[in-house]
Amino acid sequence: MTDERLTRLKTGAFERRLSIAKASIVAGTRMAAASAGSMFSAPENRATARRKALAEQADYLVNELGKLKGSVVKIGQMMALYGEHFLPVEITQALHKLNDSTTALTWASLEPLVRQQLGSRFDELEIDPEPLGAASLAQVHRARRRRDGLELVLKIQYPGVAQAIDADLNLVTHMLRLTRAVPQTRDFDEWLDEVRMMMHREVNYPLEAETTRHFRDYLKNDPRFIVPQVFPEYCGEQLLVMTYEHGVPVNSARIMTLPPERRNAIARAALEVCCREVFEWGQIQTDPNFGNYLVRLGNGADQPDQIILLDFGAVRDFPENLLALARNLTKAAYRRDRDAMRQAMVGFKFLDSLNSSTRENFIDLALLAFEPFAEPEFVPAEVLNANGDYCWARSRLHVRATSQAARSAASRHFVVPPKEFMFLTRKLMGAYTFMTVMDAQIKARALLTPYM
Repeated sequence: MTDERLTRLKTGAFERRLSIAKASIVAGTRMAAASAGSMFSAPENRATARRKALAEQADYLVNELGKLKGSVVKIGQMMALYGEHFLPVEITQALHKLNDSTTALTWASLEPLVRQQLGSRFDELEIDPEPLGAASLAQVHRARRRRDGLELVLKIQYPGVAQAIDADLNLVTHMLRLTRAVPQTRDFDEWLDEVRMMMHREVNYPLEAETTRHFRDYLKNDPRFIVPQVFPEYCGEQLLVMTYEHGVPVNSARIMTLPPERRNAIARAALEVCCREVFEWGQIQTDPNFGNYLVRLGNGADQPDQIILLDFGAVRDFPENLLALARNLTKAAYRRDRDAMRQAMVGFKFLDSLNSSTRENFIDLALLAFEPFAEPEFVPAEVLNANGDYCWARSRLHVRATSQAARSAASRHFVVPPKEFMFLTRKLMGAYTFMTVMDAQIKARALLTPYM
C-alpha cells in the first residue's frame, strides 16, 4: 500500500473501456508489426520472435491494467492463477506481476459508504481512518466498539467494483484476444464464465460472512485455530465487520526462527485443515495466498501457537462427484492400488476421455503428489530425516509435481481438465508450498488414516 491516497476508483464503464481500448490498440499494433517484421525469417526464428513480442506486449498490457485497480486487478490475478491450461506462459507470467497491494482510498471517500452500511449503528464504532491494508476490491480499517472497547476490523468494498465486474471481464478478455494468443474455444469460454462467477463470489459479503461462521463453527472446539467472529448487526452488502485478531504472517522471521517442533505443529495443523475440507466439510478454500493465514504465537509451554484463518471469499462448495473422486483416489493412493485408482476414475468424463498412456501418467502424477503421505519405503530416502519424517523443503515436491504436470500437458493427448479439478490442484500445490516455506518435517500419513 502506497502513502498516496485516491479519492475514487475509475469504475465507470466509459473510463475503463477507453483506458483498456487504448492499451489494446497499442499492443495489437505492436504485435502485428513484430509479426510482419519476422515474416521472412526461418520458422524457428519466427516462433522465438513471436514469443518475445508476446511477452513484451503482455507486460505492457498488465502494466496498464494495474493502473486501473478495482476488479481488473483481481480478474488478472485469477487468470494468472487458474489459466495455465488456456493462456500462453508469457501472458500468465505477466499477469502474475499484478500486485494486490494497491493505493488506498481516502477515508473521506469511504466514510459515506460506511455510514450508509451501518446506519444508526455508525456512532457505536470508533473507526481508525488510516487503513490497515488496501487491495484491489476492498480495504481494511481497524475499529473499536465504544461500549466495551472490543477490537474490530472493517472490510470495506470499494464503491462500484461489484457493478464493474462483468464489464471489466469482457474488456480484459477482449484485450487478451487482440494479442491473438488466447484460444477461441468453448472450454476457454466456460473457464471465463467460472472466473466471472468467482469474482462475483469475492464481492458477495453476505456469503463470505456465512462461510466465515461455518468455519468458525467447524473449528470452535479446536484450540489450535482461531476464526474471526462476524457481527451481522454491523455487516452489509459492502461491509464485513469481524473481531480483530492479533497475529504475525506465516512466512515472517518470527515464525521461521521458532524451534522446529513448534513450526512442525503449525504446519501439521494447517495440513489437517486441508484434509478436513475434502473429507468432512466439502467446502474448500481455493485461494492458496499466505495472506489468508496469521499465527498467534504462544509461549512454547502451556499456551499453544494458533493459526488464524482469514478471508473466506474464495471458499467453494464442491460437487459431490468431484469430492468422491478426490476421496476415492486418495484412498487408493494410500494403498498404492493402481487398479483402484483406475476404477475411481471411471464415470468421470475428463478422465474417461484419456487414452491408456495418458491415464497411467495421471496415476503416476497422483502418486507423486501423494508422496508425503506414503509409507517410508515408497519415499526417496534423501527426503526423509533420521526420524523418518518427510522433509518438505528438501523434497522440492511442489516443483517436481508442477514439472511433471507440465510435461503431461505438453502431450498431444492432453485434455483440459474441468475447472473444479484445477481448483483442487491449485489448492494442493498451495498447501505444499505452505509446508515447504515452513520447512515442515512431519509424518503426514497419520492425518489421513482416520478417513481411510
